[in-house]
Amino acid sequence: MKFKVKDMDIASGSIHIAILHKQDAKKLDLRSGDRILVKDGKGEITCILDISESKKAVAPGRIGLFEEVLDKLGVKQGHKVSVHFTGKPESVKHIRDKLYGKKLSEKELLHIIDDITNDRLTAIEKTYFVAAGFANGWSLDEVVSMTKAMVATGQKIKFKGVTLDKHCIGGVPGNRTTMIVIPIIAAAGFTIPKTSSRAITSPAGTADTMECLAKVELSEKKIKAIVRKTKSCIVHGGSMNLAPADDKIIEVEHPLSIDAEGQLLASVMAKKNSVTANHILIDIPMGPQVKARTKKEALHLKKMFKQVGKKLNMDVQIMITDGTQPIGNGIGPLLESEDVMAVLRNNAFAPFDLREKALIMAGVLLEMTGKYRKGNGKKVAKEILISGKALKKMNEIIKAQGKQKRPVLGEHRFQVRAGKSGKIIAINNEIISKVARVAGAPEDKGAGLYLERKVGSKVKKCEVLYTIYAVNNLKLDLAKEFLQQGKGYSIK
Repeated sequence: MKFKVKDMDIASGSIHIAILHKQDAKKLDLRSGDRILVKDGKGEITCILDISESKKAVAPGRIGLFEEVLDKLGVKQGHKVSVHFTGKPESVKHIRDKLYGKKLSEKELLHIIDDITNDRLTAIEKTYFVAAGFANGWSLDEVVSMTKAMVATGQKIKFKGVTLDKHCIGGVPGNRTTMIVIPIIAAAGFTIPKTSSRAITSPAGTADTMECLAKVELSEKKIKAIVRKTKSCIVHGGSMNLAPADDKIIEVEHPLSIDAEGQLLASVMAKKNSVTANHILIDIPMGPQVKARTKKEALHLKKMFKQVGKKLNMDVQIMITDGTQPIGNGIGPLLESEDVMAVLRNNAFAPFDLREKALIMAGVLLEMTGKYRKGNGKKVAKEILISGKALKKMNEIIKAQGKQKRPVLGEHRFQVRAGKSGKIIAINNEIISKVARVAGAPEDKGAGLYLERKVGSKVKKCEVLYTIYAVNNLKLDLAKEFLQQGKGYSIK
């Protein structure tokens, strides 16, 4: 049966949605939530059906298509398409099997990941997939199979020779070591293309922070050219379709506030495998508000990352680091980018903790190449930083990617002060992140916090702990209102 296309001027965000009037749906014996195959002669796409009760929304003889469907089919208003009923994809059966605790095969996981990548599953079906993995766990073989499937269903960029990479599993505000490590390694002559994410629950991701300095949304062709020229890049991985199922799974995990171990492992390793990295350093922060809360949890994650790496023929090294408090002084894209550039410029006031951690990580990566003996990597990294070679390399990367105009720091400010005198014994990462986000980070590049005090510092009553920056009074007031739940500092 053929229908005239109506452009609904609505985007679902991912799922392919089509709408029929209730009369047409009844003729075809279709119900809301059924899958239909929409064909235009050149191509076809599986959509989830919604039903229109009114002729004003979608009239009989017409089919309303969301933006994702229009784009993929390449059709416009008034174009004629045919509609056919199609059953649920085979992957739904595999998800049901996982809910019952069955171990899934490589082929079954490929079915699921391919359907997630191509938006053939509903939000409910994807949620059950995530929940099944969270409840029943993933075996090592399943994690490896999921990783391979994520790589196979996206693009892959191959670089010649030794290719390095690093990743942090997150949770620590201001932990912007990547933007210091990358230019140090590239200045040493090694290839280290960095595809980074944007913030999901944090005040800034590496891509958000780098965007204060240079363009990060670049084509695969442009990225390859930049890496050939500078040995490196710091770009947004989402623009390159690398392991795209990963981002779609994260969308489901975020509102549920869950992060199944197997999916975390597959997520990290798939992104690294997609850029053919053969030496990878993983940063696992350990602390009360991060993914690895105890030494036991951190060591278990370390073991799993190394086992997955071995199965994929990737050299993986792990650093278990301090995740008990923020790193650096700035929290939020612009403020974090200023911390990074202060370190690269060898500024005397640059945050020591950020500089030290970046140098240790760069040292480990240099040793992983086999060109430097164990224990000598940090020394070499420090020499590169002090000599100015790392800053020169960073400026090369910024120029190659396209220099951006510096954002403006939020003009609306509020100083958060100590409620009593004493010693700072703890800083709550979750509260610090939340205050910065409520103030507008990362969407507002100039929003965030500047920390004046860290754990171990002595403070007097009414001394400034940190300053909040926002682009308008409304967001500043919201941040101040959130402070009623706690400032994030424990003083004893």
